[in-house]
Amino acid sequence: MGRDEGRERPGRNRCMTSVSAASAAAGRERIEEWPCSVQEALGELIGAAKEGLLALSVGVGLGVLHELMEAEVDEVVGPKGKHLPDRAAVRHGHENGEVTLGGRRVPVSRPRARRVDGEREVELGTYAHFAARDRLTDAMFERMLAGVSTRRYARAGEPVGEEIDAVARSTSKSAVSREFVSRTREHLFELMSRPLDDVRLAVLMLDGIELKGRCCVVALGIDTDGTKHPLGLWDGSTENATVATTLLVNLVERGLDVEQGVLVVVDGAKALRKAVRDVLGVHTPVQRCVRHKERNVLGHLPERDRPLVRRRLRAAWALDDHARALDRLQLLADDLARSHPGAAASLREGMEETLTVTRLGVRGRLKRTLASTNPCESMIETVRRVARNVKRWQSGDMCLRWTAAGMLEAEIRFRRIIGHADLAKLALAVERDVAAKRAADTPTTVTHSTLATAAPEVAATPA
Repeated sequence: MGRDEGRERPGRNRCMTSVSAASAAAGRERIEEWPCSVQEALGELIGAAKEGLLALSVGVGLGVLHELMEAEVDEVVGPKGKHLPDRAAVRHGHENGEVTLGGRRVPVSRPRARRVDGEREVELGTYAHFAARDRLTDAMFERMLAGVSTRRYARAGEPVGEEIDAVARSTSKSAVSREFVSRTREHLFELMSRPLDDVRLAVLMLDGIELKGRCCVVALGIDTDGTKHPLGLWDGSTENATVATTLLVNLVERGLDVEQGVLVVVDGAKALRKAVRDVLGVHTPVQRCVRHKERNVLGHLPERDRPLVRRRLRAAWALDDHARALDRLQLLADDLARSHPGAAASLREGMEETLTVTRLGVRGRLKRTLASTNPCESMIETVRRVARNVKRWQSGDMCLRWTAAGMLEAEIRFRRIIGHADLAKLALAVERDVAAKRAADTPTTVTHSTLATAAPEVAATPA
């Protein structure tokens, strides 16, 4: 016999103890002796428990809510059946009402109270709190952004019991759609009316998102602390200059300060470049996205030539010496001109603007971050994710609402950009660059005193 074979195991014995048939029968007899009301309540409790713990909790919670409303009536009106000479309000019966529960509207019977003079009803704070539709809209909005379709919304709710599900409202496709449209319209208005007076931007990124035949141009700002801000968006049939110009004008009207200068990063579209020049001025430094430029150049090449050209492009863009990097790109364009003139022309178009951050002295991790529109692309990817279930874009308003909802959803998860510690230096470099360009374009003013001083010299000069 082993050391533990004859020893009792108290824990195991307690768990393994069985209930005899006699004990079970005795328990049933004791329950049958309880009052009928108690047995009925116990039966309902057991039935709710079979549907799950949450359904049981919901049933208990509705009972507690009813008691809370009745207790508030007692507090406002006074105890029932007791005469109070200075009573300010009286009971006014009950009526049907609704409260928000688990993303649905559930009917309840709510007590009412009116002032003694009968002029108006006394609002009960408990009912007003639980009857507010904001929580319903929030639940619908979150589920829609998570990918739940309007047709399947009712199936995505928490289990609250068959009895409550049978009488619940506001879970139909049309009801969910109305609430979502209302909330996304509020978010669109919030995004497009944000004041920008107090935001000191170091970088402004512009990019477009295609939504099955429609296009939205979006703007993302990065302040001097490295924090990203969704700034605005505009809708159009294509990513054209008119749409981008309208968006930039809206940003300026909302207080965006461009006098000190800001680095603009675009994907390479000529329409965006033209809009920047028309609204923000010709002196605004623009960085072309190197990833878009790389794809455009490689698109003109056969598969066998792409790896070598890709390595040469990235090696040139990785250099910190602006002159050397520009020479390498020009040499690559000359080499491509003989065999692939289309690739060479694509590389030469906006070549210098792919090195703007290098020219401004940006180095290290910040350079890799700002050399492309990846931060803006990340926000756009969130828009695509939340709108993945949309099959048909009915109007421009629908595109704007969904895009704004996705941008604000992305903002919740924003982090400061990589290399943000050097953004203050970048802002100073941009200011100096803009000031130098403005000074170079300013014509020299000739004053009368200057002419008077120069006149004798001109006269003394022999013919």
